[in-house]
Amino acid sequence: MQINLFETIALCLLLSLLATRLVKFVKLPNVTGYLIIGLIMGPYCLKVIPLEMVEQLSIVSDVALGFIALSIGAEFKVAYLKKVGKAPVVIALLEAFGAVLVVDTVLIITGHDVSFSLCLGAIAAATAPAATLMVVRQYKAKGPVTSTLLPVVAIDDAFALIAFGLSIAIAKSIQNPNSSSLLASLGTPIIEILLAFGIGAILGIVFSWLTKIFHSRDNRLAVAIAMVFSCLGICQVLNVSNLLCCMMMSAVYVNLSDVYEKVFELTDRISAPIFMLFFFLSGADLNIAIIQSVGTIGLIYVIFRVIGKAFGAYLGGTICKVEKNVQKYLGFTLIPQAGVAIGLATTAMTVVPEYGPQIRTIVLCGTVIYELIGPVATKLALKKANEIQ
Repeated sequence: MQINLFETIALCLLLSLLATRLVKFVKLPNVTGYLIIGLIMGPYCLKVIPLEMVEQLSIVSDVALGFIALSIGAEFKVAYLKKVGKAPVVIALLEAFGAVLVVDTVLIITGHDVSFSLCLGAIAAATAPAATLMVVRQYKAKGPVTSTLLPVVAIDDAFALIAFGLSIAIAKSIQNPNSSSLLASLGTPIIEILLAFGIGAILGIVFSWLTKIFHSRDNRLAVAIAMVFSCLGICQVLNVSNLLCCMMMSAVYVNLSDVYEKVFELTDRISAPIFMLFFFLSGADLNIAIIQSVGTIGLIYVIFRVIGKAFGAYLGGTICKVEKNVQKYLGFTLIPQAGVAIGLATTAMTVVPEYGPQIRTIVLCGTVIYELIGPVATKLALKKANEIQ
């Protein structure tokens, strides 16, 4: 007899709680435990959680990413940005485009098609903030690496969308020199980013106004949840990035509201089981069998993306004269890759159909590896930087 939706949710949460006890013995982050137990119990291993249940619970991913973006957006308080200066923007720019440049260069040097290399390399820029944020929260990491990391992962996705649009435009121009696709392809991601920021800013103003009207903890929590869901709903209708939109909403809100800390304290309490469920289902959705199908190209993508991000973060940190620990360790906290990268790979299926299926397979393979090793690498980097006790 197949388990129903409610039984699936209960089982996912209970197994995730069990995983936290098991990974404690080997000193791994909780998020790694959620992913591994999800992978083992999911439809591609033991099949305890069937694929249709994973698909029915896909809304959990959007909700979790909405609350993750809410937390990250809080790092964009104007007073804090004045204090840290241009460093997060410069580092985010160089680590994102560093990954693109290194992956592109190695693929082209090893004899792969230039257009294909540009399209795949562009996706290397994207970083998944969820796993990184969970490690920071679990170990209560504090210090210059952590304080630089959070705004960097927030900015990262905007640069990833721009890099992808630029690379697709160049690839199309190489294939069809007489086409006018360059400007059109460049304009689309920029319009999407501006639209996401504009919607987010308006919702941030509304968010601030509503928390001034409603004063009780219960009402303010209801307002916060309603605003996250409003943001997700509008983004789905307009097909823009819910991550960027929710981050902008949060950033505007923290700069307008005097009670944002109290409100975010409430959302942090309810978001823990949502994140637990999200990572379990992310693990369940990972098909580890695809790793053997990607060959040398996949290996190049997985290894050289990390090298590009580490080098770019180091270079950005050196230019901005940030602390040595930030220069040395920040890049290794930017390994996780998931939602945005998979979204861009899916887009590639449409805009460059001749390369799309191969690109998507490689990115999915990278996701399996990055999501499993990323949290561990983040923990080790923060420990080396003496920001975890």
